[in-house]
Amino acid sequence: MAQTPWGEIEIADAHVHFFSPAFFAAVENEKGSPDVAVQLGFDRPETPEDLANRWGLELDRHRVAKAMLIASIPNDTASIGAALATQPDRFSGIYMANPTSPSADHRFQAAVSADGVRGVFLFPSMHRYSLHDRHLRSLIEVISGYPGMFIYVHCGALSVGFRKKLGLPCRFDMQYSNPIDVQELANDFPRINFVIPHFGAGFFREALMVAATCSNVYLDTSSSNKWMDWQPGALSLTDVFRRALRVAGPRRLLFGSDSSWFPRGWVGKVFDDQVRALTELDADADTARAIFGGNLLRLLDS
Repeated sequence: MAQTPWGEIEIADAHVHFFSPAFFAAVENEKGSPDVAVQLGFDRPETPEDLANRWGLELDRHRVAKAMLIASIPNDTASIGAALATQPDRFSGIYMANPTSPSADHRFQAAVSADGVRGVFLFPSMHRYSLHDRHLRSLIEVISGYPGMFIYVHCGALSVGFRKKLGLPCRFDMQYSNPIDVQELANDFPRINFVIPHFGAGFFREALMVAATCSNVYLDTSSSNKWMDWQPGALSLTDVFRRALRVAGPRRLLFGSDSSWFPRGWVGKVFDDQVRALTELDADADTARAIFGGNLLRLLDS
């Protein structure tokens, strides 16, 4: 339990990237360099289990009860499975999926049975496909056969810091990033929990519109939310929470830190900033408990 202005709260982080050994190997292969961890200033784990144990200690230090781990290269489900096996009560996991790659639906079925994943993370602008693509619908039809699954859809602007630092190309196509495109899928697959990270990452209005019309669409609050700088007029994090609470309500906001690499570890500033924003709104304890952990824990138990 973490101590907050509302008393002790159970924190569950819905957005923690899992930079596994497979992640570093993939980046090194793309870069053509064996020392990307040194170039980035990141600690490279020996095994997924080592990284999971380190995350466990880090979450203990910050009094975080549970985390959704996100495998951050396509189909790195084995790393997630290894992590979940170390602390199954502590971690849940999803993985980056490209539905246009061969046998994406079969890969998901195998990932559920072998690795215990709870869903997928989609990056349409990174992999350049429409959310109306028939391959994606085929994958989602398979996912819908498993109860309580999550589909995260990265919408809005996409910035991958480690790629920029390494000089790797970031050829993302924002025409595929509109949250409006989530609406049809959410309506057609009501048993799936659709999550739009970062309040839509620049498409805040559109993310709110989808959340207003689809009760199975959730907004995650992760990252520094620098997209607010691009909005017309002044917009603070307090304003963002005010509008999101007005439209989606407290039960469809999921706290996320967007933590990813060591030695930085868990990004406590994100949590502190969001506590401050909700305090400025005079949010009650039930609202704070729901956002900072209760909502994710409820969905994971469903």
